[in-house]
Amino acid sequence: MGDIELYGTPAEQLKTVNEAIYAVLRGGQKYRIGTRQMERADLATLYRMQQKLQGELADTGEKSLFDDTYVGIFDGR
Repeated sequence: MGDIELYGTPAEQLKTVNEAIYAVLRGGQKYRIGTRQMERADLATLYRMQQKLQGELADTGEKSLFDDTYVGIFDGR
């Protein structure tokens, strides 16, 4: 299965992927309109794309290795 090509910024692409995931979860992988049967994108592929785009968005800006780490100091016992 080949990659799906998306256009726009990573944030716009992530929005499109999230909408596609929602469509599959809400309406199923396959659906029928009249005599035509349609199949939406594979959920596994969409989830991989979502993770990749989330990673790209998390990498933007200046962040350090411990950016989401907190320190608690407890004085006294």
